[in-house]
Amino acid sequence: MRVRQLRAGLRGWGGVGAMAAVCALALAFVLLLPRTQSHGTGSPAPGGGRPAQGIQAKADDCEDSDAQNRSLSPSSADGPTISAIRSRGYLSVGVDQNSYRWGYLNPNDSSGELEGFDIDLVHRIAKDILGSEDKVQFKAIPTNQRIEAIQSRRVDMVVRTMTITCDRLKQVAFSAPYFLTGQQVLAPKTSSVTGYDSTLAGKRICSASGSTAYEDLSADKKSGKLPASADISTTVPNQLDCLVRLQLGEVDAVVTDGALAASQAAQDPTVALKGSTFTKEYYGVAMRLGADDLVRQVNRILENYRKDGGWKASYDKWLSPTLGKDSESATPPTASYR
Repeated sequence: MRVRQLRAGLRGWGGVGAMAAVCALALAFVLLLPRTQSHGTGSPAPGGGRPAQGIQAKADDCEDSDAQNRSLSPSSADGPTISAIRSRGYLSVGVDQNSYRWGYLNPNDSSGELEGFDIDLVHRIAKDILGSEDKVQFKAIPTNQRIEAIQSRRVDMVVRTMTITCDRLKQVAFSAPYFLTGQQVLAPKTSSVTGYDSTLAGKRICSASGSTAYEDLSADKKSGKLPASADISTTVPNQLDCLVRLQLGEVDAVVTDGALAASQAAQDPTVALKGSTFTKEYYGVAMRLGADDLVRQVNRILENYRKDGGWKASYDKWLSPTLGKDSESATPPTASYR
């Protein structure tokens, strides 16, 4: 069944029915979501064989507060990874397809194209490396499969609101940061929950498996920062599934990146952000360990994207309506390299 046929019945983002339909769509196309302009049939990313062992970060001396500063310096030099991508003729990228304003299929747009802040960045990378923003093969990757998709070479990179952490630096390489956010609580407007605090006692909290939100919840419950009676057992493959659980009354609150939570609050006027962000995190483009030439090229592209106004134009279009023009996130983070 074609994407457009599946999406034809969706109108708006406000209710449970629309959310459930979008989640069903995500499952239907989780393996491959090509653009009409993309080439190939989903062949593995270049190189073959076992994942290379890179030297981007030494995990034993890494601190999460500094993890975003451990990428390689920018360069326009070609290498084996870039050469293989150009020989193939398209960039294979793992993305989200159901995060409103980040990477999503708009149910009110019949074009069948993905759109959002992350999608704009992918197009810019493809344009700079291959000369055309349309030379992309998008693959919808669940939150808990992002690292595996890179290591197995199903994709060249993942651009999917992925936080740079020390643990992840052991498994994949990251670009310099391209967005600043932090974890935040989302709950019904009528809820007694006021933030990431004692009001979560006895509450059922949802997070995406493999996410930094779940890692924080688990660590904070063990340390006593989170009330012992808080139930964090509900995890889902995709973060949007938590919003559906919340709408259905199956959980009492959601913990996720504030940038994503703001977009979800915009989708459903019955929910709201509770309290302020309680962490500071940076999104990066994730790539294979050892693909140093690709990492350096992406960092060069990000430098230009910030300088020429491309980043700001994308923020104003997609994220300013939910995060605001004066948000800490409204300015691209400054890059610092190891």
